[in-house]
Amino acid sequence: MTFLNKFKFLAVAGLLSLMALVSCDNELTTIGATVIGGEPFTTSKEEFDVFAFNKKIAAVQTNKLPVYQLGVYNDPVYGRTEAQITSQLVLSQANPNFGLFSKQTEAIGATDDNPLTIEENEKVLDVYLYIPYMTKTASKRDSDNDGVDDIFDIDPNDSNSDTDGDGVSDNQEKLAGTNPFDQDTDGDGIKDDTDTDTKKNFYPISMDVDSIYGNREAPFNLKVQRSTYYLRNLDPNANFQEVQAYYSSQQFAPSFVSDVLFDGDLTFSDLQIPIAKIDNTETVDVNEAEENDLLLPGLKVPLDIPFFQTNLMDKEGEQELVSQTNFSEYIRGIHMSLTPSTEELMFLFDIAKARVVIRYEYDKVNNNKTITDTSDDTMVKGIKEYTLNLLQVVGQSVNGNAVNTFINDALPPQVDDQMDSGQNASRIYLKGGAGSFTEINLFEENSGESIINQIKAKNWIINEANLVFYIDRAALDVSGNVAEPPRLYLYNTETGAPLININTENTVSQDLFGQFLNYDGIIEKGSDGKGIKYTVKITDHINNMILRDSANTSLGLTLTSDISRFSLLNAKLASGEERRIPFISTMTPMGTVLFGSMNEATNEDKKLKLEIFYTEAN
Repeated sequence: MTFLNKFKFLAVAGLLSLMALVSCDNELTTIGATVIGGEPFTTSKEEFDVFAFNKKIAAVQTNKLPVYQLGVYNDPVYGRTEAQITSQLVLSQANPNFGLFSKQTEAIGATDDNPLTIEENEKVLDVYLYIPYMTKTASKRDSDNDGVDDIFDIDPNDSNSDTDGDGVSDNQEKLAGTNPFDQDTDGDGIKDDTDTDTKKNFYPISMDVDSIYGNREAPFNLKVQRSTYYLRNLDPNANFQEVQAYYSSQQFAPSFVSDVLFDGDLTFSDLQIPIAKIDNTETVDVNEAEENDLLLPGLKVPLDIPFFQTNLMDKEGEQELVSQTNFSEYIRGIHMSLTPSTEELMFLFDIAKARVVIRYEYDKVNNNKTITDTSDDTMVKGIKEYTLNLLQVVGQSVNGNAVNTFINDALPPQVDDQMDSGQNASRIYLKGGAGSFTEINLFEENSGESIINQIKAKNWIINEANLVFYIDRAALDVSGNVAEPPRLYLYNTETGAPLININTENTVSQDLFGQFLNYDGIIEKGSDGKGIKYTVKITDHINNMILRDSANTSLGLTLTSDISRFSLLNAKLASGEERRIPFISTMTPMGTVLFGSMNEATNEDKKLKLEIFYTEAN
């Protein structure tokens, strides 16, 4: 094509795109023809075959993930999945000193010249495990920024609304630190509009939490045990140069667990969690212990005090605490499992925000600020906290190790028969975790070279190319309402790169539905709130094949709960093959069923297809 003709094509394409915007006809076939410089042009739509092949995942790498799953998820199509977690405990400070002085300093306290150095006799008062639920960003939870999340706000677009009807607006209550859900925040019989001595930011409020699946009203059992399995950080088979990979199929309980640290029934709550502050003995006029810190909603459970007294506090100054390596070898970590009282309850959380907090007391000397005069010295109790993390993220590195175990029921025969059959699929089965993904070939089962050459010979200008995936509603609706994946993720199986052109993308926000809108892949729902289809735009990918001779490689299709994450991890397929797949597919328990390429006549209109809208010179 000469430069002049190519310029004409581009000019016409722009003109026809403008015409399409003002056209009422959304179903493009041949929408128009014109003549410029004596050459006729048409803009048309062509549909091409797509070939889909379902791939079953036997196990997927699940250590050092940003999001972990805990509990039981019942998928109406794929069956039951139980998710357990085995995690190291990470010292917040290696070789820690508990109290004021090191064990070595305490030991010489009787012979040195410092009256403050004494045996501190550290004693654990309480220990708790805290796992915060996931929440949306503040702007997504609270549109009018009045301190009340939208799902609870009487008017989520008006910061001056009064949700609890106490005469004080939500925004005023936010500034005053009172409870916008309670007319009498402190319960003293005086409504907030006239009460003048309510403690500020002391009382917990409800928050909009997400990534919880199942009956939130039903109780569940949480069990926390000591892990006896040593999780290596580096792989000895790679000369300790690579991160050790652990897989979802590895089960640690009951073989590699011992002490029960917690075993009890709990209920879900969307309330913030109040934690009493530690009193600062230097501030005589203020008792900080009467103040609260408010944690995000989550699980907070007490752990066994004697265990942490023996295995942490009493080990001060000994080899077990000198380094994280020694500590991991000694205490190994914890194992967590969640059993719902109903068929299903699972939640997702950022494990780097989970922690074990040990609050302890110790003996210290109060010299009454008379350093040289010891006659008025008294023995008092100090209180401090020490934190153990489950994973610790420092910049781009992750300290510690945690493994998500997925225990899956066997797939139903009608689904399992469609896996790894080598046949072009009539249904596409996508399941997160250690589930399944689909390989897709465009044009033909082989490289599609003949069709690509035909398009090149016709000098098509590709205006838009889409893959359209219709949801098989009959398969999903047979078991009632199901949680549907919000977005699909399409990637190049050879390079692992997503079919997203970052340079030309349209991003309006950093959440799941605000990024990469040109690529799309977002679920389209009907008036009943149920999904109809997903459309993934692959215009750049097709143009790379037509204009730049890029290879027509197989594409991989899976689910995503975070479209911005492109990293890969190891997976073992049921066929025995090992692959690198997008790790975002492990971060959701959800699944769906889509129409494939070989549909029966009654569903011909929902057949998987590649749509290409193009401009051509006749």
